[in-house]
Amino acid sequence: MIPFPNIDPVIIKIGPLSVRWYGVMYLIGFASSYLLVRYQVKKKKIALNVKDIDSLYSFLIIGLLAGARLGYIIFYNLGYYLKNPLEIFTFWHGGMSFHGGLIGSIVAGILFCRKFRMDFWQVSDLVVVTAPIGLGLGRLANFINGELFGRVTDVPWSMIFPEGGPLTRHPSQLYEFFLEGVLLFVILWVLKGKSFRSGILSSLFLILYGLIRFIVEFFREPDPQLGFILGPFTMGQMLSMLMVTLGIGILFYKSR
Repeated sequence: MIPFPNIDPVIIKIGPLSVRWYGVMYLIGFASSYLLVRYQVKKKKIALNVKDIDSLYSFLIIGLLAGARLGYIIFYNLGYYLKNPLEIFTFWHGGMSFHGGLIGSIVAGILFCRKFRMDFWQVSDLVVVTAPIGLGLGRLANFINGELFGRVTDVPWSMIFPEGGPLTRHPSQLYEFFLEGVLLFVILWVLKGKSFRSGILSSLFLILYGLIRFIVEFFREPDPQLGFILGPFTMGQMLSMLMVTLGIGILFYKSR
């Protein structure tokens, strides 16, 4: 067993205001993605200027945050929020869904490309290769918060989480940090230099993330309010399989 580090989720607190690791990770993720997209645009000589990229990220940030919140409400805890509608707006209480954020980002990207008359798939390919950075940092923040921990186990690197009872558990947040974050970023960043048709990188992101998330969910404790949805499978796994199916469909269509 490895001791849980018990890092304070709050970096600094001034009166009623506090700066938390979770929010900082979001900011670093968005900033890293923004800078890497600018780098790709310059290197590939794509017809996007700084103002266009600024507008793109304004759309994406709003779409991701709104989608992540609504996705959590709809997919994971709809009954609670129907009884407590004011809680919908309490972002600081937690409750964000990656799959909802993905849907929100796609909608925002489509709206942006329609407004500025740009190729959606070209823009999407630029962004998705940077997305794993934010995903990995988000999982690191989950680990610091001691949330979304893994299932009970006796592996040598297991931990006792403050909110997980007295039993040792998988540090599944760290599994996701390395797989969804580090590994997926390296794969996509290497592949971006290949001569693919637009949309191929986006489809590979959907497929690879979906498969990684599906596997890691076997080590992650199911959400207590939902448990298992279909046999041994969780809501995260069901949504991830939809991602994989969509990714394969896009890959097949774009390959033709």
